Amino acid sequence: MSSHAGHGHHDTHAADIDWDVLGPLLEQEAELNGTQYEEAARWIAALPTAPKVRRVLDIGSGPGVVSCLLAEVFAEAEVVAVDATPALLERARNRARRLGVIDRLRTLEAELPSDFDRLGEADLIWAGNSLHHLGDQRAALAGFAGLLRPGGTVALVEGGLPARRLPRDIGIGQPGLEARMTAAAATRFERMRSELPGAKREIEDWAALFTAVGLVPQGTRSFLLDLPAPLSRPVRDHVVASITREREVLGDLLTAEDSAVLDRLLDPEDPEGLHHRPDVHLLAARTVHLGRRGD
Repeated sequence: MSSHAGHGHHDTHAADIDWDVLGPLLEQEAELNGTQYEEAARWIAALPTAPKVRRVLDIGSGPGVVSCLLAEVFAEAEVVAVDATPALLERARNRARRLGVIDRLRTLEAELPSDFDRLGEADLIWAGNSLHHLGDQRAALAGFAGLLRPGGTVALVEGGLPARRLPRDIGIGQPGLEARMTAAAATRFERMRSELPGAKREIEDWAALFTAVGLVPQGTRSFLLDLPAPLSRPVRDHVVASITREREVLGDLLTAEDSAVLDRLLDPEDPEGLHHRPDVHLLAARTVHLGRRGD
């Protein structure tokens, strides 16, 4: 179970994934969202009910961008990056070395829910776009609740808004391309969820689910990423890489016309393409839900 830091676009069976390609993309995406994640972590740290954080579990840590950020915000804590993919955990260790937090960051290769008993206690459990990879989300939340020390917090990153990178009308094809891509991604996401072991449908009322597993809801906040046009070259390159991957994974869920438009958008030689358009931007929101264990 990896936290593929997106909006359902990255949900793919691990066996089919080239991590040398996806690893850097996930890392880049998390870095772009770094200010949102840091704001969220500082929000948690500043709450009147915030526990003293000595041990953090980053569930579905991917390449460790958020793990390292949590190590910086919670400067006295041991942070454990938990993921099922060794290649991503290696990226997390390398990143921690570069940033000088390797002495407080450790990695744990684990597959949830079967490895819950290997995670150990925590004061903060960060689950960033990872809970939805577990079939029984309520049982997983109950598992998290059972790992929390008194006063500890679960930070659930779920929901938010899908990224928007293009205007509604881009001048080629039918207007509303990204809205249709989002609908296709939602179909694919639902298919992914239905195929998970022990999949159970759950109303995604996270506050109600926290309450159901014995945690006290501590609030919900959304954090905005707003990079207007014109984009810097690195951000534009990231948008191109992201849409390239979405074009691949959405496949037959897109119409032939939309697929043809995407081919044009991804063509480096096409003047209407993403490499040259002046109107490419990046706007997205991440939502964080907090649940606390009583003292």
